[in-house]
Amino acid sequence: MHRGRPFSGASSAARGTCEAIAAVCDPRAADLTRAGDNDEVTATGLPLDALRPRLPSPLVAIEDARLARHGVRLLLKRDDLIHPDLPGNKWRKLRLNLQAAADAGHDTLLTFGGAYSNHLRATAAAGRLLGFTTIGVVRGDELARRPLNDSLARAAADGMRLAFVDRTTYRRKAEPDVAEELRERFGRCYVVPEGGSNALAAQGCAELGRELRGEADVVAVACGTGGTLAGLAAGLAPGGQRAIGFPVLKGGFLGAAVQRLQEDAFGGRTGDWTLDERFHHGGYARTTPGLDAFAADFAVRHGLVPDRVYVAKMLHGLFTLADEGAFSPGTRLAAVVTG
Repeated sequence: MHRGRPFSGASSAARGTCEAIAAVCDPRAADLTRAGDNDEVTATGLPLDALRPRLPSPLVAIEDARLARHGVRLLLKRDDLIHPDLPGNKWRKLRLNLQAAADAGHDTLLTFGGAYSNHLRATAAAGRLLGFTTIGVVRGDELARRPLNDSLARAAADGMRLAFVDRTTYRRKAEPDVAEELRERFGRCYVVPEGGSNALAAQGCAELGRELRGEADVVAVACGTGGTLAGLAAGLAPGGQRAIGFPVLKGGFLGAAVQRLQEDAFGGRTGDWTLDERFHHGGYARTTPGLDAFAADFAVRHGLVPDRVYVAKMLHGLFTLADEGAFSPGTRLAAVVTG
């Protein structure tokens, strides 16, 4: 189990970007995060196909009287079944980043996340499976003094070195002085942003939208950092499909983040997408009695236990919109189970 010492950031610096961190760890990494949607990234000996991802992921129709009374059908896009260690949007977001890291000659991945980050866990698993050293910068230096939760314990078991940072420094992780300290501490590395969301991630998630062309009228997805929605919307059929993102965090910042990701990945805003910010239930990894009751009932009805951090919030939002009359009779809804 790899536990790092708490990380102390420097005192002040101008606001930077994730590309600033990448440029400090390796100048070539910043350029890779801006690859255009027509730039094909080819792996050099990286055995991604050997991981045997299940693609396209299954699309499963379910019957639910609460939707049927509105004339609405629901399909579950089971991205959680793509790979046992790299499920859902994590596989789609990491795939091109892993290829880019290998092409640039990197053997170390550095990324960021909170205590319950699926992204940290998936990056650690990718490192174990593909031979990368992995470093996870974790929000909350108090966690270094506590037993690891299941998510962090799994990441550590997969070989990830965990570096716990105080929350103020974590918020400043893109500033040049903090990025420089990361370089001094960890050396040359390929940086994957928090949540895995960058231009390459959005391009990888566009395949999700293409898999759903002709299958649904409206596609719903839970949103943390916005990369999945940015790519999903870009991949859907123009003029006939739309995407709804349900942010799992408070703050109202995600619209601008998705816009920036699409600009970096595809040259501008693309696809028909909106956000409904009413269903975060208090913020990231927080829940409410109402959400718990909805998730438990959904599990009984359909045999799928939706996680409270992401999928349950999205499904709750989707069912609420149906009750509000947001979907006309005959609408086919697809809900992405991101895993």
